[in-house]
Amino acid sequence: MAPRLLIYEPSYRRLKVRLDDVGAPFEVLLMAPDGTISLNGESVDVAAARADIGWVGNDVFGSAVQRAYFVALLKSEGLRWLQSGGAGFDHSVFGTFVRRGVRLTTSHGQALGMAEYVLAGVLDHFQHGPERREAQAAKDWRRVHFREVHGTHWLVIGFGSIGQGVAARARAFGARVTGVRRDQTAHPQADAIAPPDRVIELLPHADVVVLSTPLTPATRHTVDARFLAAMKAGSVLVNVGRGGLVDEAALLAALDRGTPEHAVLDVFETEPLPPESPFWAHPRVALTAHTSGSTDGQALRNDELFVDNLGRYLRGEPLLNEADPRDVPAG
Repeated sequence: MAPRLLIYEPSYRRLKVRLDDVGAPFEVLLMAPDGTISLNGESVDVAAARADIGWVGNDVFGSAVQRAYFVALLKSEGLRWLQSGGAGFDHSVFGTFVRRGVRLTTSHGQALGMAEYVLAGVLDHFQHGPERREAQAAKDWRRVHFREVHGTHWLVIGFGSIGQGVAARARAFGARVTGVRRDQTAHPQADAIAPPDRVIELLPHADVVVLSTPLTPATRHTVDARFLAAMKAGSVLVNVGRGGLVDEAALLAALDRGTPEHAVLDVFETEPLPPESPFWAHPRVALTAHTSGSTDGQALRNDELFVDNLGRYLRGEPLLNEADPRDVPAG
Protein backbone atom coordinates (compact mmCIF):
# COMPACT_ATOMS: atom_id res chain seq x y z
CA MET A 1 0.00 0.00 0.00
CA ALA A 2 1.28 3.47 -0.88
CA PRO A 3 2.36 5.60 2.10
CA ARG A 4 -0.08 8.25 3.29
CA LEU A 5 0.86 11.92 3.64
CA LEU A 6 -1.12 14.05 6.08
CA ILE A 7 -1.08 17.61 4.78
CA TYR A 8 -3.05 20.74 5.62
CA GLU A 9 -5.38 21.73 2.78
CA PRO A 10 -3.93 25.24 2.15
CA SER A 11 -0.45 23.69 1.89
CA TYR A 12 -1.71 21.07 -0.53
CA ARG A 13 -3.40 23.62 -2.78
CA ARG A 14 -0.15 25.56 -2.97
CA LEU A 15 2.00 22.50 -3.66
CA LYS A 16 -0.29 20.24 -5.67
CA VAL A 17 1.45 20.66 -9.02
CA ARG A 18 4.86 19.96 -7.51
CA LEU A 19 3.58 17.01 -5.50
CA ASP A 20 2.13 15.50 -8.65
CA ASP A 21 5.64 15.55 -10.13
CA VAL A 22 7.38 13.77 -7.24
CA GLY A 23 7.45 10.61 -9.32
CA ALA A 24 6.58 8.02 -6.68
CA PRO A 25 3.17 6.87 -5.44
CA PHE A 26 1.63 8.14 -2.20
CA GLU A 27 -1.84 8.90 -0.91
CA VAL A 28 -2.94 12.31 0.33
CA LEU A 29 -4.80 12.75 3.60
CA LEU A 30 -6.19 16.29 3.51
CA MET A 31 -6.91 18.11 6.75
CA ALA A 32 -9.42 20.92 6.25
CA PRO A 33 -9.33 24.18 8.24
CA ASP A 34 -12.04 22.76 10.53
CA GLY A 35 -9.80 19.78 11.43
CA THR A 36 -11.67 17.14 9.44
CA ILE A 37 -9.71 14.67 7.32
CA SER A 38 -10.51 13.30 3.87
CA LEU A 39 -8.94 10.68 1.58
CA ASN A 40 -9.83 10.77 -2.12
CA GLY A 41 -12.74 13.06 -1.31
CA GLU A 42 -14.19 10.77 1.36
CA SER A 43 -14.28 11.72 5.04
CA VAL A 44 -11.91 9.69 7.24
CA ASP A 45 -12.09 9.34 11.00
CA VAL A 46 -8.93 10.54 12.74
CA ALA A 47 -8.33 7.07 14.21
CA ALA A 48 -8.49 5.54 10.73
CA ALA A 49 -6.33 8.11 8.94
CA ARG A 50 -3.10 6.21 9.65
CA ALA A 51 -0.62 8.70 8.27
CA ASP A 52 2.89 7.50 7.40
CA ILE A 53 4.24 11.00 6.68
CA GLY A 54 3.48 14.39 8.19
CA TRP A 55 4.32 17.90 6.92
CA VAL A 56 4.06 20.54 9.64
CA GLY A 57 4.63 23.74 7.69
CA ASN A 58 4.08 27.40 8.40
CA ASP A 59 0.37 27.03 7.60
CA VAL A 60 -0.04 24.62 10.54
CA PHE A 61 2.17 26.21 13.20
CA GLY A 62 0.18 28.67 15.28
CA SER A 63 -3.06 28.06 13.37
CA ALA A 64 -6.45 26.94 14.69
CA VAL A 65 -5.82 23.50 13.21
CA GLN A 66 -2.45 22.90 14.90
CA ARG A 67 -3.83 20.83 17.79
CA ALA A 68 -6.03 18.67 15.56
CA TYR A 69 -3.13 18.09 13.18
CA PHE A 70 -0.79 16.87 15.91
CA VAL A 71 -3.54 14.72 17.44
CA ALA A 72 -3.98 13.02 14.07
CA LEU A 73 -0.25 12.36 13.85
CA LEU A 74 -0.09 11.05 17.43
CA LYS A 75 -2.95 8.64 16.66
CA SER A 76 -1.09 7.37 13.57
CA GLU A 77 0.84 4.46 15.05
CA GLY A 78 2.53 3.78 11.72
CA LEU A 79 3.96 7.30 11.34
CA ARG A 80 7.49 6.97 9.97
CA TRP A 81 8.65 10.47 9.05
CA LEU A 82 7.76 14.00 10.14
CA GLN A 83 9.01 17.11 8.33
CA SER A 84 8.87 20.30 10.41
CA GLY A 85 8.90 23.78 8.95
CA GLY A 86 10.83 24.98 12.02
CA ALA A 87 14.54 24.82 12.74
CA GLY A 88 14.19 23.81 16.40
CA PHE A 89 12.98 20.55 17.90
CA ASP A 90 12.76 21.41 21.61
CA HIS A 91 8.95 21.21 21.77
CA SER A 92 8.01 18.12 23.75
CA VAL A 93 5.78 16.74 20.99
CA PHE A 94 8.82 16.15 18.77
CA GLY A 95 10.44 14.11 21.52
CA THR A 96 7.29 12.00 21.72
CA PHE A 97 7.52 11.17 18.02
CA VAL A 98 11.25 10.50 18.05
CA ARG A 99 10.95 8.09 21.00
CA ARG A 100 8.45 6.15 18.88
CA GLY A 101 11.04 5.76 16.13
CA VAL A 102 9.72 8.52 13.87
CA ARG A 103 12.37 10.22 11.75
CA LEU A 104 12.34 14.00 12.26
CA THR A 105 13.65 16.48 9.72
CA THR A 106 13.74 20.21 10.27
CA SER A 107 13.84 23.20 7.96
CA HIS A 108 16.30 26.03 7.61
CA GLY A 109 14.24 28.14 5.23
CA GLN A 110 14.33 30.89 7.83
CA ALA A 111 18.13 30.89 8.08
CA LEU A 112 18.65 33.56 5.43
CA GLY A 113 16.26 36.00 7.10
CA MET A 114 17.67 35.25 10.54
CA ALA A 115 21.20 35.98 9.34
CA GLU A 116 20.04 39.34 7.98
CA TYR A 117 18.24 40.03 11.27
CA VAL A 118 21.46 39.44 13.24
CA LEU A 119 23.43 41.83 11.05
CA ALA A 120 20.68 44.43 11.22
CA GLY A 121 20.57 44.25 15.03
CA VAL A 122 24.32 44.59 15.44
CA LEU A 123 24.57 47.39 12.87
CA ASP A 124 21.74 49.30 14.51
CA HIS A 125 23.56 49.20 17.84
CA PHE A 126 27.01 49.94 16.40
CA GLN A 127 25.63 52.87 14.40
CA HIS A 128 23.54 54.25 17.29
CA GLY A 129 20.27 53.81 15.44
CA PRO A 130 18.04 54.85 18.37
CA GLU A 131 20.06 58.03 18.90
CA ARG A 132 19.90 58.90 15.21
CA ARG A 133 16.14 58.39 15.10
CA GLU A 134 15.75 60.46 18.24
CA ALA A 135 17.77 63.28 16.70
CA GLN A 136 15.66 63.19 13.52
CA ALA A 137 12.42 63.30 15.49
CA ALA A 138 13.72 66.30 17.46
CA LYS A 139 15.03 68.03 14.27
CA ASP A 140 18.42 68.06 16.00
CA TRP A 141 21.35 68.30 13.52
CA ARG A 142 23.44 65.99 15.68
CA ARG A 143 26.66 64.41 14.40
CA VAL A 144 26.77 60.79 15.59
CA HIS A 145 29.99 58.81 15.22
CA PHE A 146 29.65 55.05 15.05
CA ARG A 147 31.53 51.81 15.45
CA GLU A 148 32.66 49.77 12.45
CA VAL A 149 32.00 46.05 12.01
CA HIS A 150 35.28 45.86 10.09
CA GLY A 151 37.98 44.35 12.28
CA THR A 152 35.61 42.96 14.92
CA HIS A 153 35.64 39.34 16.09
CA TRP A 154 32.38 37.38 16.01
CA LEU A 155 31.86 34.20 18.01
CA VAL A 156 28.99 32.25 16.43
CA ILE A 157 27.78 29.48 18.73
CA GLY A 158 25.92 26.97 16.63
CA PHE A 159 27.45 26.87 13.17
CA GLY A 160 24.67 25.34 11.10
CA SER A 161 22.70 27.05 8.35
CA ILE A 162 21.89 30.10 10.47
CA GLY A 163 25.37 30.51 11.90
CA GLN A 164 26.99 30.10 8.51
CA GLY A 165 24.65 32.72 7.05
CA VAL A 166 25.61 35.14 9.83
CA ALA A 167 29.29 34.42 9.24
CA ALA A 168 29.08 35.06 5.50
CA ARG A 169 27.47 38.45 6.06
CA ALA A 170 29.73 39.52 8.92
CA ARG A 171 32.86 38.57 6.96
CA ALA A 172 31.58 40.61 4.01
CA PHE A 173 31.86 43.62 6.35
CA GLY A 174 35.43 42.66 7.25
CA ALA A 175 34.79 40.84 10.53
CA ARG A 176 36.69 37.78 11.71
CA VAL A 177 34.50 34.81 12.61
CA THR A 178 34.99 31.81 14.88
CA GLY A 179 32.29 29.17 14.50
CA VAL A 180 31.49 26.90 17.45
CA ARG A 181 30.24 23.38 16.79
CA ARG A 182 31.01 19.76 17.59
CA ASP A 183 32.26 18.98 14.08
CA GLN A 184 35.75 20.45 13.90
CA THR A 185 36.03 20.32 10.12
CA ALA A 186 37.15 23.65 8.65
CA HIS A 187 34.42 25.70 6.96
CA PRO A 188 34.88 28.32 4.20
CA GLN A 189 32.71 30.87 6.06
CA ALA A 190 34.76 30.70 9.27
CA ASP A 191 38.24 31.94 10.03
CA ALA A 192 38.38 29.29 12.75
CA ILE A 193 36.24 26.46 14.13
CA ALA A 194 36.22 25.72 17.87
CA PRO A 195 34.53 23.07 20.04
CA PRO A 196 31.87 24.06 22.60
CA ASP A 197 34.22 23.43 25.51
CA ARG A 198 36.47 26.32 24.38
CA VAL A 199 33.78 29.01 24.45
CA ILE A 200 34.73 30.46 27.83
CA GLU A 201 38.32 31.08 26.76
CA LEU A 202 37.18 32.69 23.49
CA LEU A 203 34.60 35.07 25.00
CA PRO A 204 37.11 37.71 26.22
CA HIS A 205 38.16 38.23 22.58
CA ALA A 206 34.69 38.39 20.98
CA ASP A 207 33.04 41.69 20.09
CA VAL A 208 29.82 39.97 19.01
CA VAL A 209 28.48 36.67 20.37
CA VAL A 210 25.67 35.03 18.40
CA LEU A 211 23.57 32.14 19.73
CA SER A 212 22.14 30.08 16.85
CA THR A 213 22.25 26.61 18.34
CA PRO A 214 19.26 24.35 19.06
CA LEU A 215 17.99 24.00 22.61
CA THR A 216 18.96 20.59 23.97
CA PRO A 217 19.70 19.32 27.50
CA ALA A 218 23.37 20.06 26.77
CA THR A 219 22.80 23.65 25.59
CA ARG A 220 20.22 24.80 28.14
CA HIS A 221 21.50 27.92 29.96
CA THR A 222 24.69 27.99 27.91
CA VAL A 223 24.73 31.68 28.78
CA ASP A 224 25.02 31.65 32.56
CA ALA A 225 26.82 33.84 35.10
CA ARG A 226 30.21 32.31 34.27
CA PHE A 227 29.68 32.82 30.54
CA LEU A 228 28.61 36.44 31.00
CA ALA A 229 31.50 37.23 33.34
CA ALA A 230 33.91 36.14 30.61
CA MET A 231 32.46 38.44 27.94
CA LYS A 232 34.44 41.36 26.59
CA ALA A 233 33.67 44.94 27.60
CA GLY A 234 31.65 46.60 24.85
CA SER A 235 30.46 43.28 23.44
CA VAL A 236 27.03 42.49 21.99
CA LEU A 237 25.04 39.31 22.67
CA VAL A 238 22.52 38.16 20.04
CA ASN A 239 20.11 35.29 20.64
CA VAL A 240 18.17 33.89 17.68
CA GLY A 241 18.29 30.29 18.95
CA ARG A 242 15.94 29.60 21.84
CA GLY A 243 15.19 31.49 25.03
CA GLY A 244 16.27 28.52 27.12
CA LEU A 245 19.87 29.00 25.98
CA VAL A 246 20.09 31.96 28.35
CA ASP A 247 19.79 32.21 32.11
CA GLU A 248 17.69 35.36 31.96
CA ALA A 249 18.24 36.45 35.57
CA ALA A 250 21.99 36.22 35.05
CA LEU A 251 21.75 38.18 31.78
CA LEU A 252 19.76 40.99 33.39
CA ALA A 253 22.30 41.27 36.19
CA ALA A 254 25.16 41.35 33.67
CA LEU A 255 23.46 44.01 31.54
CA ASP A 256 22.96 46.14 34.65
CA ARG A 257 26.71 45.88 35.28
CA GLY A 258 27.43 46.97 31.70
CA THR A 259 28.80 43.79 30.10
CA PRO A 260 27.60 42.81 27.63
CA GLU A 261 27.06 46.35 26.45
CA HIS A 262 23.95 45.39 24.50
CA ALA A 263 21.69 42.38 23.83
CA VAL A 264 19.61 41.68 20.73
CA LEU A 265 16.97 39.13 21.78
CA ASP A 266 14.41 37.47 19.54
CA VAL A 267 13.58 34.54 21.85
CA PHE A 268 12.74 34.15 25.53
CA GLU A 269 12.13 31.36 28.02
CA THR A 270 8.48 32.44 28.34
CA GLU A 271 6.70 33.46 25.15
CA PRO A 272 4.85 35.71 24.64
CA LEU A 273 7.12 37.77 26.86
CA PRO A 274 5.06 38.83 29.91
CA PRO A 275 4.28 42.57 30.12
CA GLU A 276 6.01 42.76 33.51
CA SER A 277 9.32 41.44 32.14
CA PRO A 278 12.18 43.89 32.74
CA PHE A 279 13.52 43.13 29.25
CA TRP A 280 10.83 45.32 27.65
CA ALA A 281 12.22 48.58 29.00
CA HIS A 282 15.86 47.69 29.60
CA PRO A 283 18.06 50.39 28.03
CA ARG A 284 20.63 47.83 26.84
CA VAL A 285 18.14 45.51 25.12
CA ALA A 286 16.57 45.43 21.65
CA LEU A 287 13.91 42.73 21.46
CA THR A 288 11.50 41.23 18.95
CA ALA A 289 8.70 38.67 19.23
CA HIS A 290 10.38 35.50 17.91
CA THR A 291 10.16 36.83 14.37
CA SER A 292 13.78 36.88 13.19
CA GLY A 293 12.97 34.33 10.48
CA SER A 294 9.55 35.64 9.48
CA THR A 295 10.35 36.81 5.97
CA ASP A 296 8.69 36.78 2.57
CA GLY A 297 11.00 34.00 1.38
CA GLN A 298 10.80 31.59 4.32
CA ALA A 299 7.67 29.65 3.31
CA LEU A 300 8.92 29.13 -0.25
CA ARG A 301 12.24 27.67 0.92
CA ASN A 302 10.45 25.44 3.46
CA ASP A 303 8.13 24.14 0.72
CA GLU A 304 11.08 23.40 -1.57
CA LEU A 305 12.83 21.39 1.13
CA PHE A 306 9.70 19.40 1.94
CA VAL A 307 9.04 18.45 -1.69
CA ASP A 308 12.71 17.49 -2.12
CA ASN A 309 12.66 15.38 1.04
CA LEU A 310 9.35 13.75 0.09
CA GLY A 311 10.90 12.50 -3.13
CA ARG A 312 13.95 11.31 -1.23
CA TYR A 313 11.82 9.47 1.33
CA LEU A 314 9.70 7.73 -1.30
CA ARG A 315 12.82 6.67 -3.23
CA GLY A 316 14.59 5.45 -0.10
CA GLU A 317 17.32 8.11 -0.28
CA PRO A 318 18.92 10.00 2.65
CA LEU A 319 16.83 12.88 4.03
CA LEU A 320 18.13 16.43 4.36
CA ASN A 321 18.33 18.08 7.80
CA GLU A 322 17.50 14.94 9.76
CA ALA A 323 17.67 15.54 13.51
CA ASP A 324 19.91 13.33 15.63
CA PRO A 325 17.52 11.53 18.02
CA ARG A 326 20.10 11.99 20.78
CA ASP A 327 19.63 15.77 20.59
CA VAL A 328 15.82 15.73 20.76
CA PRO A 329 14.56 16.12 24.35
CA ALA A 330 12.25 13.35 25.54
CA GLY A 331 8.55 14.07 25.08
